[in-house]
Amino acid sequence: MPRLQLLRPDHAPALLEFEKENRAYFAASVSDRGDDYFAGFEARHSALLAEQATGTCFFHVLVGGDGELLGRVNLVDAVDGTAELGYRIAERAAGRGLATAGVREACALAGGEYGLTTLWARTTLDNAGSRAVLDRTGFLPTGEIEIGGRPGLRFVRGLRD
Repeated sequence: MPRLQLLRPDHAPALLEFEKENRAYFAASVSDRGDDYFAGFEARHSALLAEQATGTCFFHVLVGGDGELLGRVNLVDAVDGTAELGYRIAERAAGRGLATAGVREACALAGGEYGLTTLWARTTLDNAGSRAVLDRTGFLPTGEIEIGGRPGLRFVRGLRD
């Protein structure tokens, strides 16, 4: 079963390949990262590791038993016990329950090891897969929002229920 690993320097090559391979797939449901993201990937990766070292973000990669990078599950902007959850799964691994498993594992880490009490997430209304993952993992919708000019929902999940 794939497991989350906290982002490390040696994840950079696989993570860049993951993002390149899935760029069009991700852009169908979320805003594209843009060419600058890929051109400056090494510096961006280093910046993420530095931010993670401050304890305000927890960046994870979802790694299969064969070492293949299958997804990302991140907790960002951790302040006062609350953080935002974000995730993306490779197109070739979609539909196998990996997002649900990865989010469940991230929630357990957040409430345990990271000492967080609440997570929030957001997704567009037309992203049925993401909405299903949030529903299956205990997130509740709290209101309508706009994401990149598209209608969306904000969700919240308490970790000490």
